[in-house]
Amino acid sequence: MIRKETLAVQGNILHFLSEDEMIFIPNGVLYIENGKIIKIGTAKEILPRLKSSVLIKKYTDRLILPGFIDGHVHAVQTNAIASYGKRLLEWLEMYVFPLETKFENQDFARQNIRFFLSQLLKNGTTTAAVFPSRHPQATSILFEEANVLNMRLLSGKTSMDRNAPPSLCDKTEHSYSENEQLLLAIDEKYRTNYILTPRFAITSSEKQLEALSDLKKKYPNTAVQTHVSENREEVDAVKKLFPKAKNYLDVYDSFGFLGKGSLMAHAIYLEEEEWKRLAETQTSIVHCPSSNLFLGSGLFNLQKCREYAIPLALGSDVGAGTSFSMLKTAADAYKVAALQKMEFTAKYAFYLLTLGGAKALKQEAFIGNFEIGKEADFLVLNPMATDLMKARLSETNSIEEILFVLMMLGDERNLEAVYLQGKRVLF
Repeated sequence: MIRKETLAVQGNILHFLSEDEMIFIPNGVLYIENGKIIKIGTAKEILPRLKSSVLIKKYTDRLILPGFIDGHVHAVQTNAIASYGKRLLEWLEMYVFPLETKFENQDFARQNIRFFLSQLLKNGTTTAAVFPSRHPQATSILFEEANVLNMRLLSGKTSMDRNAPPSLCDKTEHSYSENEQLLLAIDEKYRTNYILTPRFAITSSEKQLEALSDLKKKYPNTAVQTHVSENREEVDAVKKLFPKAKNYLDVYDSFGFLGKGSLMAHAIYLEEEEWKRLAETQTSIVHCPSSNLFLGSGLFNLQKCREYAIPLALGSDVGAGTSFSMLKTAADAYKVAALQKMEFTAKYAFYLLTLGGAKALKQEAFIGNFEIGKEADFLVLNPMATDLMKARLSETNSIEEILFVLMMLGDERNLEAVYLQGKRVLF
């Protein structure tokens, strides 16, 4: 008989069943078997029914939440973070492309990828949609290191064959074969998922996009992640490169890249027809407020996104984003909304960081909340980790206010523990 790995975690539990239904259980318990949620309820309900052999981990006065989800981040740009903010295209040419070239060296790639993944976990991110470099070996290393940590990851080699340094350009004829080899190498016993990753329309020829389109037709459950309408110069460049396209999004649509689980980062300068098409196809947007502010790209129209009921996640977008913390990313999203006189509540923010993000990434069957049978990826947060937070929270017991203070003042100092499938991660 195989012995079950069991754990009970006690604390103030918070998760979402939907955008409108937040569940808060003061002094609650999660009971976990073999990395899955088996029971959730009050300590009074669950503790008396547990076997004496079950380890009970108590986190008094702490919040226990599902692990955070980062919908858009670059594994190869960590060392470009806080590089003086040119506009997007200049910034890529000056800082990012030279750095990404170095990932051809596998020792360099492994060292940097390990650091990148540790930074995600240290900030409470347990699932991420990740852009690697264009090098197949570096992409394999990313999957290997994520598997060692047992992280849930969506990634695929960044495809680009023009308008970049020659050392970063694919041979167009290899676009299909390299991606297929990496896709087929994914081991289903791990939690890594392959996602086709054309960098953006500017750096892919029509032939490369056709190759990726053919691959998606062969593997229809494979989604696509890319960038769209991040800044005005980029939009203008795409119009010149693809004169037959109705708009920027139509470039991707014409190759069959839209659909549930596909991720379009930024989406700042969309035309009305593009909003409609995203809604029709239920293609997800990833809002990257920190990088949009840092590069001066523009302000995302959250209200329009919500009116069209388009799936939404938040993305740190490191390295143009200036923090791995999804709490800080949410704080920036609040400020971007406030600048446009739009509402962005803490309740909605934490929904996006958990279940909303899981739905946008098409991972809600596995993660995002504490429904029975889901993977036990969760965080333990101390809302009073700093003197300032203690002072502010001395004035309230409201969970909504506690969440707002965490969003506006929180960072990695609030993170007390991270668990992946019921096992604590040490870093």
